[in-house]
Amino acid sequence: MKPGIHPVHRPVVFRDKSAGFAFLTRSTMTGDATVAWEDGNTYPVVDVEISSASHPFYTGTARVLDTAGRVERFERRYGRRGDR
Repeated sequence: MKPGIHPVHRPVVFRDKSAGFAFLTRSTMTGDATVAWEDGNTYPVVDVEISSASHPFYTGTARVLDTAGRVERFERRYGRRGDR
């Protein structure tokens, strides 16, 4: 790797305020605020709107679309493809 062209990676806390979930990882992002982490160190914090703790897919609250009903309604409106 060439020196001087890569961004600096540092420990950052990502916090999902809606779920009350936070995790420490390394990132190039920085935040204006800081937070005291469990290990006693202070890290910059980045607030996010959705994380794995609040996303419907990961929490199991995702809605299942009725694709069969949609196809049947389309065929009633416009007919089947073989009817042409």
